Amino acid sequence: MTDTANTPEAAALFDPDIRTPEMEMTEKGIGVPDAGDLAIADINPANPYLFSEDRWQDHFARLRVEDPVHFNELETAGRYWSITKYDDVRAVDGDWETFSSAKGINLGNKEIARGEYELPPGLSPFIAMDPPTHTQQRKTVRGVSAPSNLRNIEPMIRERTGAVLDSLPEGETFDWVDTVSIELTTLMLATLFDFPMEDRRKLTRWSDIVFAVPQPGGVVETQQQKIDELMECVAYFAELWDQRRGGDGFDLVTMLANGEDTKHMTPMEQLGNLLLLIVGGNDTTRNTMSGSVHGLNLFPDQWQKLKADPGLMSGFVPEVIRWVTPLPYMRRTATKDTELRGKQIKKYDQVLMWYLSANHDEDVFDDPYELNIERANADRQLSFGYGIHFCMGSRVAELQLRVLYEEILQRFEKIEVVGEPERVFSSFVHGYSKLPVAVTRR
Repeated sequence: MTDTANTPEAAALFDPDIRTPEMEMTEKGIGVPDAGDLAIADINPANPYLFSEDRWQDHFARLRVEDPVHFNELETAGRYWSITKYDDVRAVDGDWETFSSAKGINLGNKEIARGEYELPPGLSPFIAMDPPTHTQQRKTVRGVSAPSNLRNIEPMIRERTGAVLDSLPEGETFDWVDTVSIELTTLMLATLFDFPMEDRRKLTRWSDIVFAVPQPGGVVETQQQKIDELMECVAYFAELWDQRRGGDGFDLVTMLANGEDTKHMTPMEQLGNLLLLIVGGNDTTRNTMSGSVHGLNLFPDQWQKLKADPGLMSGFVPEVIRWVTPLPYMRRTATKDTELRGKQIKKYDQVLMWYLSANHDEDVFDDPYELNIERANADRQLSFGYGIHFCMGSRVAELQLRVLYEEILQRFEKIEVVGEPERVFSSFVHGYSKLPVAVTRR
């Protein structure tokens, strides 16, 4: 650990005694009733138990029908609204002047509702900014997803994917999440950062703890443990930063260390951008890689269709991203009093755009809970967001998923889920922590 961890910036960034909304919901949430047993006002879609137990579907279905702009209030978070219909989510995401990102992107604290909260520098990635600062910092790293770069990296992705798939044991149970999804996404992320390959699983660990809810037996057990490990991330990247200053490499660290709008930022100030790129490049793709295997097991006819006609890949990729929706929501903060569907949203109210609900809106997607790789409008899914914050790495994610399944189709007759999946305890990351499978080769 370097002295970076002991700066005033670091002390201001993290409070080991903080009680987060997720902690409050965790304390209250054991044994959350089924949606039909709750009054509509008592439904809280941000409760992480709904996702770890895979019981979110009916809660959102009721909200879409009965209360699509839904109000909750917690002691820790203050006032927040859940937006659950497709058109409303797009409307909020497309109006950055009314619904700002500048006070954070996940459910925050009650100081926000009083207008008394500003993100500390180290928690201000460009996704949590509005124009023009957002635009300036985003352009620093957007070259990584340029079509020319995707063409350059596809052979490497294919080679690594083939090597991982060739190493899988046949007829033995193994964890797809760790062996395939994490390995492939971490290899990719290490390449994008030009990060030491021998330490690449550190990226996975830092990604896991960003939105982890401290609890006994959890990803992290205490807030202090979370702080200590994130400060390790700061210290590690501070050294890479110094090494890359003045360099001309085409990796994300070099881009940030030398970009006109980012090169003067301290390591703590850069933490937000680093964590954004780590989570964006790791959690989302890996959870779609895992969720796709689970989905094709739940809907085996779709696997048979894909095997029979690999040309359906162009529909499979956006459909499975819709079906999984690896990041269930993003948050905005109202910049003024406004109205949506007759509900009075106050200035500083938090507004959660539930992409997971929008992607399962019956008014847009027929039979939305089914995986249908021939779905005509799958490309309308909102998993990558909408408007100025549309995911910069979307094309990289789609490329990784396409290559994975092109290589799978060449090698495997089936990938069978042989036990209950274990899911991430979070409402912000919709993912799998374990997925036991066995493969049969062609």
